[in-house]
Amino acid sequence: MISIVSMILIVSGLIFFAGGAVGILRFPDFYTRLHPAGKLDTMGLFMTLSGMALYVLTDFSLAALLTALKIMLIVVFIFITSPTATHSIADAGMRSGLPHWSRDQKESE
Repeated sequence: MISIVSMILIVSGLIFFAGGAVGILRFPDFYTRLHPAGKLDTMGLFMTLSGMALYVLTDFSLAALLTALKIMLIVVFIFITSPTATHSIADAGMRSGLPHWSRDQKESE
């Protein structure tokens, strides 16, 4: 049963990663591409690593519990750093003067 739940989590995480990759390729400018890069990759990573941590716990032992705890600490670290990094990248884009995308801009080109 735990293997099935972990498999569902890992596949769901991969779907989020695929959605993030499509968003990065399809969105029109720098700022909108940051959205799938920040949100979907973080959620994909959370689901994938949660599935891996759950799978490690299938044979319950102290070593498996410590490994699962380390994996979840990685998730916490990514949850703290990913939004901060995305905000910093967007701020750097604003400071360097990158223009925002608009429909009018596309029609004039």
